[in-house]
Amino acid sequence: MTFRTMLRVLTIAFAVVAGTTAGSARNPSTEPPGAAPTLREAIRSSVYGNVLAARVAANARDTAAASVFWRAALRRDPRNAEILERAFVATLADGNVDDAVPLAERLVQVDRQHRLARLALAIRAVKQRQFQTARTHLIAAPRAESDLTSALLIGWTQLGSGDANAAVASVDRLSGQDWYTLFKNFHAGLILDAAGRRADAGARLEEAYKQDSTILRIVDAWGRWVSRGRSTEDARQVYAAYDKVIPNHPVVADAQQRLAGERATLPVLVRNAQGGAAEVLYGLGSALSRQGGEDLALIYLQLARWLEPTHELAILSLADLYEFLKLPRRAIAVFDAMPDTSPLYRNAQIQRALNLNEVEQVDEARKALQALIDRKADDIEALQALGNILRARKIFAEAAEVYSRALALIPNPSSQHWVYFYFRGIAYERTKQWAKAEADLRRAMELVPENNARGRAQVLNYLGYSWVDQGINLQEGLELVRKAVELTPEDGYIVDSLGWAYYRMGRFEEAVVELERAIELRPEDPVINDHLGDAYWRVGRRLEAQFQWNHARDLKPEPDDLPRILNKIANGLAADTVEPQQATGQAAPAQQRSPN
Repeated sequence: MTFRTMLRVLTIAFAVVAGTTAGSARNPSTEPPGAAPTLREAIRSSVYGNVLAARVAANARDTAAASVFWRAALRRDPRNAEILERAFVATLADGNVDDAVPLAERLVQVDRQHRLARLALAIRAVKQRQFQTARTHLIAAPRAESDLTSALLIGWTQLGSGDANAAVASVDRLSGQDWYTLFKNFHAGLILDAAGRRADAGARLEEAYKQDSTILRIVDAWGRWVSRGRSTEDARQVYAAYDKVIPNHPVVADAQQRLAGERATLPVLVRNAQGGAAEVLYGLGSALSRQGGEDLALIYLQLARWLEPTHELAILSLADLYEFLKLPRRAIAVFDAMPDTSPLYRNAQIQRALNLNEVEQVDEARKALQALIDRKADDIEALQALGNILRARKIFAEAAEVYSRALALIPNPSSQHWVYFYFRGIAYERTKQWAKAEADLRRAMELVPENNARGRAQVLNYLGYSWVDQGINLQEGLELVRKAVELTPEDGYIVDSLGWAYYRMGRFEEAVVELERAIELRPEDPVINDHLGDAYWRVGRRLEAQFQWNHARDLKPEPDDLPRILNKIANGLAADTVEPQQATGQAAPAQQRSPN
């Protein structure tokens, strides 16, 4: 049993490294299927076996399995400091804080200044309202007063001890990067607001707002204060200004709705020290997740949720991070934690459904989205998500119908709505309703903003390729595809479209040039390899053609494509005819093979 369990983790992790994980070869998930092995199973193996399994699981970002294997190795070798540290980090990253804390207690006996272990122990103390103990742990870490995380948390623990002046002083003593000032003003304002010192809080929150009025959390904290410290109308203007920059954000829409009354006010954003510590961890974790610090971001967001399990933005940020890491099952579990009273609940449910689709639970995904639509018939985001799932699953007729329902809710389409026409155009084209498809693609081309290079390239490519593929508007179609390549020269799928357009026009030498470039950009794509094989054959490079077709076969092409590829491997291409499947126009333009 132990061997089989370890073998499963090893197989999954090595498959990830090799790029052969189950699922789409062009959008691989690193997430292993099924539950992690139990600690009881793992401890039956040797320390070396568990260490190897833990390392491989960590490479696959399977923190649950890595935690189990590291802890099992620690059972076998309890004095090994490296194994202890790795077991602690993996367990903390997995969100199992209760099991990580005892490991942190052991770790600080080995390394008294271990920053992450001290942080975990401090957060445990904050949750237990032992604020002096929390400060002791934070101060024990090196350079605590110049470390952004430690300094902000020390401030919140001092508020927990009832000393708002000391709390603000601790935050203000923080020195470092220029952008630290934003965090200092924001958290000093929150501390003062939680302490009931309204005027002082307003001064600091206003400073933070003036520094950056595009950060949602700062806008929300300032807008809440304005509703109590100035007037309801002034607060409405704060949220309205944000809405102009980022329209229809659920948190802002909820605040505006709650401010509808004549003298309506909003409560403070953070009420106590525990909430403040969670806010620190959420804010820094969210920032790290956008700047390449995914491992530490994961730990910060897990700690934030452990402190405040219903922290809406921590839930959303952690789930988004799991999505980014291609761990849809973990994302689904986190989205499930979103309170149904939250203004972000609907967004979480939509994202949850998209992740259900990723793990092949298509029926569940459709049911979840349909439930949202049944509850709110004009939920255009849910309609778009449902349409996208149907389109990705090649249920094009239903997808077109769903996109039509969404477009019916938009009386005056603007630049932000180009994508609905584009997606419906794809669905129409795939159901051989070309007149409707062409009209939608032209409309999308009119609406897509000039500064949206990726979007313009997608529309230009799909329309231009479709013309060339059907043998109509050949020169204009070729020009559209060329423009698409100019806009996104590093997009292998669109470069492939240009090469295949040349091929369809009989310009085989030019096709080879572009398809070779597409292969350099997307060497793992079976369709591009197949295309290059065809082009090589047409220019007399038969051996290279056979190599490309064999490579396309090995890259797990779509089931409908495999028989054609095998036939070409066996027989080559007919001398004077275009390969039958391609001649029917069934080969999809690049966007049908790339993530949208």
